[in-house]
Amino acid sequence: MWPARSSPKTAGGATPLQRSFALILGQNATPRYRLWGEFKACKVAIVYKICSRAQWQAAEREGEFRGSPADARDGFIHFSTAAQLPATAEKHFAHQTGLLLVAVDAEVLRDLRWEPSRGGELFPHLYAPVPLSAVLWVRPLPDEVEGRRDVTQP
Repeated sequence: MWPARSSPKTAGGATPLQRSFALILGQNATPRYRLWGEFKACKVAIVYKICSRAQWQAAEREGEFRGSPADARDGFIHFSTAAQLPATAEKHFAHQTGLLLVAVDAEVLRDLRWEPSRGGELFPHLYAPVPLSAVLWVRPLPDEVEGRRDVTQP
């Protein structure tokens, strides 16, 4: 269940969590995500999954996406935000070809949690299969050229 969108304000109009972020990031820093209350929940409209063509074809046959073998091993489906995609592609999909980029409506995923991962950054993890009705689009992910993959424009 998602936390309520409002939270109690304290002195200065910020919640304790927002003040903590200001201390960590600097007073003038703008977090990349809107924070909801005192929870480590982030709000973005779209989350992304990189997968193989075979994995996506299985999802189309089954009517839902159950994730990759790495997702099954970890017990949740790994997603990334648009800002996290380049590093995800480089770390987990280097030298792979024929990949797809799947855009998913984050707001309809009931079991989506934001959890610390690489470097303590919050990543979206889904603890359920992805219903195909939540998928906004599927596109081929460009292959690497000279060791680099262009994922700057999802």
